[in-house]
Amino acid sequence: MTISWRNQGADTYIPAGEALDVVLAQTSHLAIGAHQDDLEIMAVHGILECYRKERVLFSGVVACDGAKSVRTGAFAQLSDEEMRAVRREEQRAAARLGEYGAVIQLNHQSEIVKDPLTRADFIADLSQLFERVRPQAIYTHSLFDSHVTHVAVALAVIEALRELPPARLPSLIVGCEVWQDLDWLCAEDKIVMDVSAESELQAELLRIFRSQIEGGKRYDLAALGRRRAHATFCQSHQLDRSSGLVYGLDLRPLVLEPAFLPATFLAQVCERFRQQATDKICGLMAQQRPG
Repeated sequence: MTISWRNQGADTYIPAGEALDVVLAQTSHLAIGAHQDDLEIMAVHGILECYRKERVLFSGVVACDGAKSVRTGAFAQLSDEEMRAVRREEQRAAARLGEYGAVIQLNHQSEIVKDPLTRADFIADLSQLFERVRPQAIYTHSLFDSHVTHVAVALAVIEALRELPPARLPSLIVGCEVWQDLDWLCAEDKIVMDVSAESELQAELLRIFRSQIEGGKRYDLAALGRRRAHATFCQSHQLDRSSGLVYGLDLRPLVLEPAFLPATFLAQVCERFRQQATDKICGLMAQQRPG
């Protein structure tokens, strides 16, 4: 069955040239991000889990058109339409290099995705997608991300997933890092993903996005450095067991309970962190008391 995306400018790219329904049926790891290059930063775990492996396949969805990206260097004079075309081709190149099953660029405007009154078409696109794919893992943005569009995409993903029966939900639904870090999360809220493999592939995937990094915003170095830092700083009394880790926020409890408000969910995550930090301080202070 052919999928008709709500935006006529949507771009479906399948590197191997197969039919979309075939690829979606084979997709085991699915990522939904806001912008071109978000998949390669936040969902690298899914990419690596499937890279050159049998019986698993990574596919990605990009919500927004990228037209309003910052322009620097050789890209400084590009129009919105030209920038949109550049970013689309960069994302296609990443799909070829990473051997994705598909990359679907829905081409929505960021302002529309952020507005609860206008994002119905985006959610409808996600609902169509979720009817045809049964992945083991879904990656999207963290609700603690400081980029408003990233959070809006994550909320839309949660809303669309809540329409599915629990039996159709994957075992992993994770909100991943782009802007801001998740190393502070308590263990029960934090998903730790080893991304030690294919270090050169990881670097090449990020370097593809020349329009984003050539002007001095080195997302490639920052993302790779954060992964290495996590691997070293995750344990204070053990040798490094990996060369790269990424962290995620477990979103499955929020998806499973439709009445669970996202704001309440985040408040509970923060309260667990506050309580653990407070208990640690109180325990240390109690040891200093005489008698």
